[in-house]
Amino acid sequence: MNDNNSTRKNNPTKVSIASMIGSAVESYDFFIYGTASAAYFGKVFFSTQNEIVGVLASFATLAVGFMMRPLGGYLAGHYGDRIGRKAVLFWSLAIMGLGTVLLGALPTYETAGIAAPILLIFLRMVQGVGFGAEWGGAVLMAFEHAPAERRGFFGAVPQLGIPLGLLLANGAFLLSSHLFSGDYVWRAPFLASIVMVGIGIFIRMSISESPDFEKAKSENRIVKQPVLEVIRDDWRSILKIMGLRLAETGGYYITTSFMLSYVALAKLTTTNNVLIGTLVGSAIGLASHLIYGALSDRIGRKPVFFIGTVFTILFGIPMFMMVNTGAFIMVLTAVALSLLFSHDPIFAVESSWFSEQFPTNVRSSGISLGYNGASVLSGLLPFIATAVYGTVGWIGPALIFTALGILSTWCGLYTRETAPLRQATIATGDGRPLPSES
Repeated sequence: MNDNNSTRKNNPTKVSIASMIGSAVESYDFFIYGTASAAYFGKVFFSTQNEIVGVLASFATLAVGFMMRPLGGYLAGHYGDRIGRKAVLFWSLAIMGLGTVLLGALPTYETAGIAAPILLIFLRMVQGVGFGAEWGGAVLMAFEHAPAERRGFFGAVPQLGIPLGLLLANGAFLLSSHLFSGDYVWRAPFLASIVMVGIGIFIRMSISESPDFEKAKSENRIVKQPVLEVIRDDWRSILKIMGLRLAETGGYYITTSFMLSYVALAKLTTTNNVLIGTLVGSAIGLASHLIYGALSDRIGRKPVFFIGTVFTILFGIPMFMMVNTGAFIMVLTAVALSLLFSHDPIFAVESSWFSEQFPTNVRSSGISLGYNGASVLSGLLPFIATAVYGTVGWIGPALIFTALGILSTWCGLYTRETAPLRQATIATGDGRPLPSES
């Protein structure tokens, strides 16, 4: 009986799905803020008559959450490598849930004055810590429970939490706009997250600890300061991961959060058309991530990754030209294509490719630092893109999108392949065993 129960808790499919559901809840909580920032918070929490200034102020608070993610990544990495991946999953979800629900109950500038944006910033910081702690634990649970030859596929399953969370977030705002009026349009999606957080915590607590971590612990390979050790020994890999993520995370927020404000500022079409395009792209992403992840097990992580970065380079200007038509079908297609071919191939392989760059006893620290380090810049991109648009027009954000693809492609060229089919012929270059074999 106990053996059967243990087998169920260690089943790669169950573990990866549990990680994905928790990630979806965290992503929902984090992304509803991005949607609310673009569409509501500029007017609700800031006293300004200038529309662009209001959007800039709102996006500045959005960026605060991203700036706090490295702190969350540091804490998750340290405790994930010290006491286990499972504990990190619980606390990251609990912290995110608390911050999100309280956001839904905040007073507005009209009722509380300057206290309103101050409280908004503080709770966004709480969200940032929670979300920064989330990703590393979630992907490692799925990655480390999976057989080596299928880690690309199972590692991609938790990544579904991002498009699913975005799907739920934008769907919640579309539904809320039909059910409520006034402030309740943006409050309801935040308050509703309390139910989702409870479900996510319950599911996550039903799975077992990572077998890779348990093995490292039994062999006394746990280190006291994993963050310091990985920075000392693998700082190049951390910096590479930050660069590899730019096209995925930066391009994502230009396509979604910035595009929402862009179509409104340029008076091209309604923001709902961008939301619908995001919903379509996210829905397709529920299948595309699994396809890209499985493909990376067969042909390697790098070829799949380059599908995304090269498309990002080529699609920057065409995407904005399509949106500039203002036609519903063109806006929908532009946003959906960006998510499907720019974001999804890159994001699908990040969990396996990044994890395979580090040995088990510092793996949580390494991927968390690299992943969240890139988030600082990506969180600033909606703000930067808005400021650039106000100066030079749409061509500025389009070129930023393209530049992100170039930077990530360049980093990819100098990052080693780690897929099992090639590990026999790949050396780390410094005489150490491959991290995935440590």
